[in-house]
Amino acid sequence: MKTTKHLANNLHQVYFGGNWTASNFKDKLEDVTLDMATKKVNDFNTILALSFHIHYYLKGTMDVFKGGDLTIRDKYSFDYPALHSEHQWQEFKNTMWNEAKEFILLIEKLEDNILETFLAEEKYGTYFRNILGIIEHTHYHIGQIAVIKKILTAS
Repeated sequence: MKTTKHLANNLHQVYFGGNWTASNFKDKLEDVTLDMATKKVNDFNTILALSFHIHYYLKGTMDVFKGGDLTIRDKYSFDYPALHSEHQWQEFKNTMWNEAKEFILLIEKLEDNILETFLAEEKYGTYFRNILGIIEHTHYHIGQIAVIKKILTAS
């Protein structure tokens, strides 16, 4: 199997399930209401902030895959939108799932030889480093979301 296919599969699993950790982004947010997503727990980021932050990097990297510039910056990665209704929260999640699926298809279509080339500029690392980073970053923050959910549901 091509490396790009493996990476696409790993990204699919961290977003939608099937990995050996038995934890994925979509399932973690399935029963999260807007109230839960925006509720502050201690000095942690909210579930909404973490969800936006996770997806910010996927979306920004996908833009490069589609021929655009790398315009994302770390300082904006927690600038999540104000959501005022449960419907907006559901739409936000659906957008994340649809864009993740689109990005996964773009990764699958890549040839393996592009993985060692630089994404946008050398300082941002290779395609491989960025794809793997998105997968690892998502796993990391899913753990934070799981902890916040436990605190919220216990209180």
